[in-house]
Amino acid sequence: MSEPEPILFCWSGGKDSALALHTLLQQNDVRIAALLTTVTEGYDRISMHGVRRELLQQQAKSLRLPLHEVFIPPQCANPMYEARMEEALLFYFKQGIRRVAFGDIFLEDLRLYREKNLARVAMQALFPIWKRDTLELIREFHAAQFRSRRRLYRFQGSRSKLRRP
Repeated sequence: MSEPEPILFCWSGGKDSALALHTLLQQNDVRIAALLTTVTEGYDRISMHGVRRELLQQQAKSLRLPLHEVFIPPQCANPMYEARMEEALLFYFKQGIRRVAFGDIFLEDLRLYREKNLARVAMQALFPIWKRDTLELIREFHAAQFRSRRRLYRFQGSRSKLRRP
């Protein structure tokens, strides 16, 4: 049997991100190499959802995954954001990682933007929960006993079990 493919996961700290990661962790043919997150300088929060950096670090620790933080200034212009993300992506590309996963579900323009930026560094996007029914996703979220109150997701033992905080 071949080695699982290493995947870089763009982590937002939100529920969609947690479900997409959970979906990938159920698969034996992939392995999550690291979480990649943008953090807004000065605010110490995840740029996408405003999750505190301290909580982000707790999430990564509880998931037992390395965390790569990309720092961007407040009101970051796209060219700077793209340059900093490209630097991080190239770091992983040099380690043999060719695919990056996202928790996006519906925003076609965002998906195209991500795919275009990844293509510049010869990487491909992976969207594990793309176009999934949201009612089905929330049922899956509850069935897996995710705890979203503190946005601290913990997986226990096997890749399919959740450990309560």
